[in-house]
Amino acid sequence: MKVKEAIKITDSFTRTSKMPGLSYSLPAWECKTGSKLRKIPGSVCASCYALKGNYTRYKAIKEAQYRRLEAMKDPRWVDAMTAVIKRQKWFRWHDAGDVQSLEHLNNIYKICEATPETRHWLPTREAWIKNELDRKPVNLVIRFSPPMMGQRVDTWPNSSMVVDSGASCPAPNQGGKCGDCRQCWDPAVKVVSYGKH
Repeated sequence: MKVKEAIKITDSFTRTSKMPGLSYSLPAWECKTGSKLRKIPGSVCASCYALKGNYTRYKAIKEAQYRRLEAMKDPRWVDAMTAVIKRQKWFRWHDAGDVQSLEHLNNIYKICEATPETRHWLPTREAWIKNELDRKPVNLVIRFSPPMMGQRVDTWPNSSMVVDSGASCPAPNQGGKCGDCRQCWDPAVKVVSYGKH
């Protein structure tokens, strides 16, 4: 499948200035767990970055996120995503939003398997995914993000956390960019900590 045809099926991709490759942004309003956590003070989702700033300032961004969510229903979505992602060295799943269902996760697994030269990173708050880790493709790092500020989880092979100080993510000291850091994609890094943003 040609990339031009693939983009018609997948809709657009996001290219954040921070990260080294493309991402696929979904509407944070549709997060299954996140929409519940938003109502809990002290949770990371209560101050979700994807529900403010440019994500809400520009109407076109939210509209594109909902088009992507709808695009996932197309039976050609896996092939179309593969056609675009196979040209990427690094890929982040969902710079906004989260996994919607087991079918969605299964499709992500298929895409990762079809793009073995691409390193994939999937942050998630969906705890049920832990039951699906035994069949996870080797080129995919799934980082569970615990719900509360400062909370650490060591029961997953890889996780992340949001902290008030002492973050391991160097981006704030590098002009808001990953630079040459790839710890989010590195399965050897057990926990990545981010400053609140």
